[in-house]
Amino acid sequence: MANFAYDLNPVQFIVADAVGEPGQRTFFLQARARGRLVSVVLEKQEVGQLAIAVLQLLEELERQYPHLPETKSAKQLLEPEEPFDPIFRVGQLSIGYDETEDMVWLVAKALVVNEEGEVTDPSSDDVPAVRFVATRDQMRAMGEHALEVLSKGRPVCPLCGRPIDRTGHFCARTDGHALSIIF
Repeated sequence: MANFAYDLNPVQFIVADAVGEPGQRTFFLQARARGRLVSVVLEKQEVGQLAIAVLQLLEELERQYPHLPETKSAKQLLEPEEPFDPIFRVGQLSIGYDETEDMVWLVAKALVVNEEGEVTDPSSDDVPAVRFVATRDQMRAMGEHALEVLSKGRPVCPLCGRPIDRTGHFCARTDGHALSIIF
């Protein structure tokens, strides 16, 4: 059994978002339940993978359980709260569905590094974890919002695929020479 530092069942809200300027953002998952606000830090790619996995799970649930009401996004609930005080950086995420309660669960396990610099096995019971239990509507809204947050990052160079910073961009494909690109 996982060592849940927090068991947020059910959440009042859940959001995947970011703080900071594009290129310097910190991505996180945040939820509130029973008056307790919990935030965990994720990598940008993890937010994207989580959003896609949640939306795919919801699509699969609609196919497997056609009697379930269709999910709706609840965008008004998706503003992160202050203070942003993460309890850990995530090392492993898992999602699932509780058919009897019609709730989606998400477990975030901490990334734990020992004194020797080795990462602790995330399946270990000693790794702290947070369980978020939310409605399908809440999870759909979280997934859609996460994809929206990811789309607001730095623009991507059409030649090399690397992000373009506000201060400019050295494109390896042009060897640093100016090149006009017409779209």
